[in-house]
Formats: sequence, structure tokens, C-alpha cells
Amino acid sequence: MPATKPLHENMAELLHALGGIPPDRVRLDPPPGTATKRDLLRFHERGRRLFELVDDTLVEKPMGRPEAYIAAKIIGLIEAFLIRNDIGYCTGADDLIQVRPKSIRGPDVSFTSWLRRPDGTVDSDPISRVIPDLAVEVLSPSNTRREMDRKRKDYFKGGVRLVWIIDPKTRTAEAHSAKDEMVLIDESGSIDGGDVLPGFTLPLAKLFERLEKPKSKKKR
Repeated sequence: MPATKPLHENMAELLHALGGIPPDRVRLDPPPGTATKRDLLRFHERGRRLFELVDDTLVEKPMGRPEAYIAAKIIGLIEAFLIRNDIGYCTGADDLIQVRPKSIRGPDVSFTSWLRRPDGTVDSDPISRVIPDLAVEVLSPSNTRREMDRKRKDYFKGGVRLVWIIDPKTRTAEAHSAKDEMVLIDESGSIDGGDVLPGFTLPLAKLFERLEKPKSKKKR
């Protein structure tokens, strides 16, 4: 049986396809292009670092303290809303979701309507095939624009209805209601759940109020 031709000829091509991410986020064991769901789950169960599976390659999902804080706060606020409005459930970044045949993602926050789970239960599959209605990504310094563009397209092609991209550095948010429909919201504004989380509103000032502002660089 002839050997399968690799998808990319070199690391530069691979990094470009993954959105121009830093090379230290690509795991070389197993070699890029050969990783499987089993490999993803093996590293996932260790719990020290989070990975996604993209084009049969394990890609580390960066998560620092500011990003983790923002994600946790969003989850807390959505959960408080769901206590009053039992319309679905919320999960965090360690929830692996098969959004596309070649993409297993772990959104920092996701919300799934009970309409996608009519029996009113949360599935227990290690890699879920239940597509969330809302996917939230909190940007880390090593995330690139092209990487997030690809991830956003994966979400919408997979059936996600709303994507929020939160940027702690600029204290802004992007609300994407479709692949090519985006509203940019600054710190003085609010992000809302639209038809996905009707009645849910999150003022960005409240989201960022406890987050330390970036220290200005001292002039020499």
C-alpha cells in the first residue's frame, strides 16, 4: 500500500494552514498530520494543558490567568441566567466538541440549547457531537487573527449560531451572528445573546472591571 502523502511539506506550510500560530503551540509527538482522537483524549486526561485537534494535528490552546478569569466570569453569568431561564446548559474549555470532520474544538465557553438535547440531559461522550448554539473565545497573546478566522468559520460551518470573541487586551468584544456578520463592541457597550440567549445582556465594563489594565511601558 503506497504511503500517504503528507498534507504539508514543511512546518512553515503547516503553521500557515493553522492560522500563523507560533510553532511552540504545535505538538510534534505524535507527528503533525498523524494525531487521532485517542491522542487528543490521552493528553486531555492529563489535564496539564488543553489541546484541540485540527487537520490531524494537536494544537495547544493557550490560556493565561486573564483569559481564564474572563471565561469563568462569563460562565458564571450565563449560569445565573439559566437558573432563571432553563433553556439549556453551559460548559467550559475542557469540553471537546467535534465541530467539523477535521476539527475538534474546545470553546472557552459554550452554551447549548435543550432544543439540541430534547431529553434535557447533557451527553457524556468524551468528544461530543452536539454542536453548541453559542461559542465564546477569549483571546490570548499567541492567538492570531487568521487562526480565529478559521476557528470562527469552523463553528459556523458546524452549526453554531452565535460566536463571541472577547479581547481582554483591548477590552472589546466581537459578536458574530453569521460567518460574515460581525458587530464590534467597546468597553462602554454590552453584548447580548440575541436569539440564542434571549434576554441575556452582558455589559463589557462589568466583565472587565476587575481585570488589571496593561501596564504602560516606561520611556527610556
